[in-house]
Amino acid sequence: MAKIQLGDQMVTTYGNLPALDEKAPHFELIKSDLSIGTLEEFKGKRVIMNIFPSIDTGVCATSVRNFNEKATGLKNTVVLCISRDLPFAQQRFVSDEGLENVTNLSDFRDRNFGKDYGVEMIDGAFEGLLSRAVLVLDENGHVIHSQQVSSIDEEPNYLAALKTLL
Repeated sequence: MAKIQLGDQMVTTYGNLPALDEKAPHFELIKSDLSIGTLEEFKGKRVIMNIFPSIDTGVCATSVRNFNEKATGLKNTVVLCISRDLPFAQQRFVSDEGLENVTNLSDFRDRNFGKDYGVEMIDGAFEGLLSRAVLVLDENGHVIHSQQVSSIDEEPNYLAALKTLL
């Protein structure tokens, strides 16, 4: 379990992120059109997983905007923005912002992603939401970068994540 800062509290996650070189666990998440999206759909592509509590918070929204901008031009790479927000809220945000380089996925339905990836917060004010984390996967679905952000109010290290893809 990871300990992360949420305001003046330390909160705990369900587990830990997948380790470097480990194959990322299978997931079934909900797309904007309410269909199921799986990790297998992105096989053969490099994947940036931008995981966060809610699109309706400032730092989370900033991370989506920044990954949308910074991933532009990366060859054979997709950015998955994953939260427990309803797909309607995720889609509203990217539409309102005019973002075209991210794919939103929601863990609202079965909530397995948060447990399987070790990012579900199990106590504190955000209990049940996903912590802020970034994973980068190679074309074969193996983890090549992993960051559990130590404080919910901090942005992820974009440069460190993107450097693994250069």
